Amino acid sequence: MSLFSKKAVVLLLMAVASLGALDAYAAKAKPGDAAPIKVSMLSGKFTFTLPKGFVANPLPPGATGATGTMYANETTKTVVIAAENNLAPGVTVKDNDGEFLDSTAADFDVAEHKNLPDFTKLSEKSLTMKGTGLGLRQVDSTATQGGGKTLNTTLMAGSGNRMAVIQVISRPSDKDGHDTLVKQITGK
Repeated sequence: MSLFSKKAVVLLLMAVASLGALDAYAAKAKPGDAAPIKVSMLSGKFTFTLPKGFVANPLPPGATGATGTMYANETTKTVVIAAENNLAPGVTVKDNDGEFLDSTAADFDVAEHKNLPDFTKLSEKSLTMKGTGLGLRQVDSTATQGGGKTLNTTLMAGSGNRMAVIQVISRPSDKDGHDTLVKQITGK
């Protein structure tokens, strides 16, 4: 596992570990008051808008410069975790760095199989964001997290000395809503 991929896995695991706090965050959410939220990552190279109903809750900062926010929608029981982290000192990646994205996706797969016994990878896609050329890896999966079965889409990207991970977590019964939200985030 390369050094920058190890940091990617640490960031991903931090995001997944935060799921245990979902009930506490959801209890604060007031969906009727929540307006659409614009999210900007990697110095504006990856932006998207979450629809009305999501409430933002910052995640605790990581020791390596990791920052993130958990967006919870109490009505749909959907969570979006958006996190960024520094790559290892001296490591930089291009905006569409296939080697970095392939390695990060492979390391993510290994880590999820290790940490979630019923993790099932459904698909993996390579995407490029319109307008910025930022490359993404999209991994769709299912697993038991936060007390129940979940449908998950994890998006990974890197630019310069930073990487971003977005994880969309929904109930399996809301596949259409999950797919629509992922399309809003990726623009695909």
